[in-house]
Amino acid sequence: MIRTVRRLTALIVLVSFAVWPQAPDGEKAVPVEAEPDHHLVLQNRYTRVFKVEVPPHASTLLHRHDRDYVFVVLGPAEVENAVAGKPPVSLRLADGEVRYTTGGFAHRAINKSSAPFRNVTIEILKQGRAVTGGKPERGLDIGHGHMQDVVMDNSQVRVTEVQIAPGAQSDVHTHKLPHLVIALTDLELLNLPKGRAPATMHEKTGDVVWVPAGGTHSLQNQGSQPARFIAVEFK
Repeated sequence: MIRTVRRLTALIVLVSFAVWPQAPDGEKAVPVEAEPDHHLVLQNRYTRVFKVEVPPHASTLLHRHDRDYVFVVLGPAEVENAVAGKPPVSLRLADGEVRYTTGGFAHRAINKSSAPFRNVTIEILKQGRAVTGGKPERGLDIGHGHMQDVVMDNSQVRVTEVQIAPGAQSDVHTHKLPHLVIALTDLELLNLPKGRAPATMHEKTGDVVWVPAGGTHSLQNQGSQPARFIAVEFK
């Protein structure tokens, strides 16, 4: 019996090291919410959202990502992704670039540039489900002064980049899914919801806004510059 318990204990230890490899210097990975450059700004049953800012030529702590996530890059960046137990990988990231990452690893993000590395990291907490009522939108949709580009669509999320020219207005549309808006530029939008009074949205670059499912509306850009934002829908 004692020998069996020892074997089980050894197996648990081995599995723990396999799932969360440590750095060569023995540094233990902290949970993502305990990493000082990751700031939790929103949480609900669908997602946890972190604003991330790594100073120039600095590194995050070794930290764990337990869940799949999407990250949206704010400003061009040159980063080294150092996953524990693997060779580091250099990344050149564009402003507004969106990437999906499968969880279950620990890493450091090392900023190789002279500007802060900023992103919004969006954990996916809820399993995806099929959406009834037609096929999912895909590809590019260009209207009069506005553009919608579906940049990612999988079983968990659909991610769309939206651009609206100054003075232009999007088509009237209905959101069947709850979604998160991430501002890529400063936004000055007039929200025109069906059956309700208009409301002005003033958001700064990097701000996040949670929008429940079911609303029908259009958006008008009241600013002097093109409005750009990312919409992450949760299935």
